[in-house]
Amino acid sequence: MPIKFTVDEPVARLAERVREFVREVVLPEEQACDGVLHDGPEPLRRRLQQAARDAGVFAPHLGLDLRGQAVVFEAAGYSLLGPLALNIAAPDEGNMHLLAKVAGEDQRKRYLDPLAAGEIRSCFAMTEPAPGAGSDPRALTTTATRVTGGWRIDGRKWFISGADGAAFAICMARTSGVPGDAGGATMFLVDAGNPGMKIVRNIATLDEGLFGGHSEVLFDGCEVGDDAVLGEVDRGFGYAQVRLGPARLTHCMRWLGVARRAQDVALDRAASRSAFGRPLDELGMVQQLIADSEIDIEAARALLWRACWELDQGRPGAQHTSIAKTFVAEAVHRVVDRAVQICGALGISADAPLSRLYREVRPFRIYDGPSETHRWAIARRASKARAALR
Repeated sequence: MPIKFTVDEPVARLAERVREFVREVVLPEEQACDGVLHDGPEPLRRRLQQAARDAGVFAPHLGLDLRGQAVVFEAAGYSLLGPLALNIAAPDEGNMHLLAKVAGEDQRKRYLDPLAAGEIRSCFAMTEPAPGAGSDPRALTTTATRVTGGWRIDGRKWFISGADGAAFAICMARTSGVPGDAGGATMFLVDAGNPGMKIVRNIATLDEGLFGGHSEVLFDGCEVGDDAVLGEVDRGFGYAQVRLGPARLTHCMRWLGVARRAQDVALDRAASRSAFGRPLDELGMVQQLIADSEIDIEAARALLWRACWELDQGRPGAQHTSIAKTFVAEAVHRVVDRAVQICGALGISADAPLSRLYREVRPFRIYDGPSETHRWAIARRASKARAALR
């Protein structure tokens, strides 16, 4: 089956409604708070999500395949608050996907239903301070040991996005083996009111636009029942791939919206600002910057759609997902960087959104696996595929 590069009419109409909603409702809210969301003003989230419901664009991904989501999520990502308003922001969107695939019926009613409705938020607690799990999840050091009636979780997590104010965490803990083993992890659903789970601190970071920020979380004698196990014991690493593969792509979708916005700002500035007797967009060096950004956006979108198509067809998509994530993360950064350069002093000021977009996109080359880890995996798969043909 060939990959389609046309957008189905219903998806195109939905994306246009999302673009209009983001322009008219969401961008003014972003400008009012300067894109700073780590403190998580709950009234803002609820106000935006109610506005999305009223506009008929809340949770727009329901019923769409990944390529359809790519179109709609890019439209939402034009504003840093767009995904939050539509309830398709990380980490909630990835957690919804995971719960829909793995959770039991009671767990779906207790956690997935209110999360999908926007009544609560969530977080995903896997990353640990060194020498624990990071780029290599097998380094997992947090443990869960059997106790009467359930499990006791002990360990320290950090950079847990959205933890401050989350109603529950999906915590990855080792139930067998030792750090470095490829198996032995289990996922647990932990309610925020559990006395054994504490937010130690909210970490100050370069980016400021993720609702609830990034936290260090301590699990100290955190006891949960057997009903807190998500899926099956010792299958956590496999479930993580169920979540992380599509989540990497939905990150790319949202950040492409940021790239498009930065390019639009640069184009408007290049058309209105003159230097040396001519508009900037008539100067060759500026034209090269504009052209290179258009190339990056189009190439990033094509790679993303290819990876989405692979997963939509039920094919193993690890290679194309890694390629897309690596390229898009770096391309988005290049586009925003060029926009700053075209806008000059305005670009680095708070009078334009580019400086805050720049801060937001730089960490994307680390989120969901740094570019270096993905390149290692890409090269390894390529070498193995070639060796199989010899």
